[in-house]
Amino acid sequence: MLRGVENHSLPRTAAFFDLDKTVIAKSSTLTFSKSFYQGGLINRRAVLRTAYAQFVFLAGGADHDQMERMRKYLSALCRGWNVQQVKEIVAETLHDLIDPIIYDEAATLIEQHHTAGRDVVIVSTSGAEVVEPIGELLGADRVVATRMVVGDDGCFTGEVEYYAYGPTKAEAIRELAESEGYDLARCYAYSDSATDVPMLESVGHPHAVNPDRTLRREAVARAWPILDFHRPVRLKQRIPALSVPHRPALVAVAAIGAAAATAGLVWYTSRRRAPVA
Repeated sequence: MLRGVENHSLPRTAAFFDLDKTVIAKSSTLTFSKSFYQGGLINRRAVLRTAYAQFVFLAGGADHDQMERMRKYLSALCRGWNVQQVKEIVAETLHDLIDPIIYDEAATLIEQHHTAGRDVVIVSTSGAEVVEPIGELLGADRVVATRMVVGDDGCFTGEVEYYAYGPTKAEAIRELAESEGYDLARCYAYSDSATDVPMLESVGHPHAVNPDRTLRREAVARAWPILDFHRPVRLKQRIPALSVPHRPALVAVAAIGAAAATAGLVWYTSRRRAPVA
């Protein structure tokens, strides 16, 4: 349980959440593959490949090399996608695809952190075109995500401008702490993946959520709380519902076209619950 409302005479604090398998039960970008297919952005073969990617992601079987290969594949796949079309597809299918897979435990934590006066920041390897709307749905205050290069024609070039992965997430958090006045020693972080150890190390209250085997060992060795999130539920069906009004997500460092993330940028993450100290 939270210890109470923040003393606003003290430096500000925040709670940093990885997204996939920490806040939602699946890979955010892979979840939209069927919608991208129906919108004409990818072919049937790509849909099957992303379905396999989702399986590997959920099974926790994708290692760094596999993820890197998939990232390159997806970056090439999204080349030429119209950014506005991607945003429209995500907006049209967001509630049907994402709302049902939000962990009740994560939504409760977000609510508790807001009640305690902390900002909530989503820090995800997925692309901005996917992460920003999800952040807004969750009532997050800020979003850090991967960003793809967009050409003068409004389409993805296939190049990655900013990749929110591993140590880069920790750097983004430190930059936010400096610009927003967060006291990182009093901040919280949540992730399922060993690749996010640098992010977890950067705050005073790290938590392993649905951790992969490597992160579980690390959490046990460091006496980090291990949380088990397993109850996906629609936000409107939660009792009580999120009491904090949805606030527009502000992109804090970058974001990637949901495009390039269409299937793999998002694998690097894996996530569980416990009381907030």
